[in-house]
Amino acid sequence: MIETLTDLTLLTQTELLVCAGIIFLASVVRGFAGFALSALVMSGAILILPPIQLIPLCFLLESIASMVMLRGGWKQADMSVVRGLVIGSIVGIPFGLLALTQIPEGASRLIILLLILALTLAQLFQFSPAFIATRRGIYLSGFAAGIANGMASVGGMVVALFVLARKSEARTMRASLVMYLFITLFTTLFFLLAYGILDRLAMNRALVFAPIAVIGVVLGSLLFRPSLEVHYKRFCLLLLLLLSAIGLARII
Repeated sequence: MIETLTDLTLLTQTELLVCAGIIFLASVVRGFAGFALSALVMSGAILILPPIQLIPLCFLLESIASMVMLRGGWKQADMSVVRGLVIGSIVGIPFGLLALTQIPEGASRLIILLLILALTLAQLFQFSPAFIATRRGIYLSGFAAGIANGMASVGGMVVALFVLARKSEARTMRASLVMYLFITLFTTLFFLLAYGILDRLAMNRALVFAPIAVIGVVLGSLLFRPSLEVHYKRFCLLLLLLLSAIGLARII
């Protein structure tokens, strides 16, 4: 059995088990927080697989997680906010890609991660710009997320910051993140197919790790209960701090 899995994934037994553990933990976090699966898998598995192989795997795992969480997200999300974020993000991606051609990748990533770190710390100290609550703020935040996605593939973290700053109920914040990530999967799919990154090996790996991802997401969703919802925002902000710090450490 294990030999069949290693043949399908082109991983050693040790690499297979380590990746499975990373994906399980990342899926639990995704189930509870509504985001961060890709960021955690990229951070944890980067020593085993190169980014060019992790990107399509993360996309497929995110697709699986989104399908599992779609029902609750559709019912509880603030779709007017999600719609504005998606539109702004689609407009912003080309600008991010253009900036990527003008600014070295390391420098662009450093700038965005430092900005996310600063904004996260501001939220932890309960500082939130007034424009966040406006219609213009929604589109501008989506636009910023699109630029961040095009430049450094961290648009989801920007959207998470915006959603957390709106002071909505935890369920609404989480569901809005779920729906945003689900809708933007289609944009990501277009780029992966256009650049030929989504290949059979990525699909084989996703097939092997899919049951682990589903179990993790379901477990994380079960943890999202009233007694823990009060800690949701702080947990997500600390998670963003961790992801930013890991990203900065990798650059520096």
